[in-house]
Amino acid sequence: MNTRQTLSEIMTMAWQFVKRNGFTMSEALKAAWRNVKLHLAMAKRICKFYFQKVDGTLREAYGTLKSDLLPATAGKDNRKRNDTVQTYFDTEKQEWRCYKKANLMRIEL
Repeated sequence: MNTRQTLSEIMTMAWQFVKRNGFTMSEALKAAWRNVKLHLAMAKRICKFYFQKVDGTLREAYGTLKSDLLPATAGKDNRKRNDTVQTYFDTEKQEWRCYKKANLMRIEL
């Protein structure tokens, strides 16, 4: 992904946070940058990050999107895409999981 696409994705995500979640633009940009940095890091390795679950508790997760660490998938995925959540492969549970992008609290790179 080039710089122009990345910046466009960050701004789109930030506006989504402002409109849907009531963030200020400053909070929204910080959250969008966190999400993009985590997504790029998970494409390269296993990452430790924290997000707030729907019930309000903080969840520590270890996840990846690196292709050689993912399990083989069979069949077609016909589910509707949801741009408000990020899916990842949880390396502790050995299952696919997701979190709401607006609820990403911290990443440890």
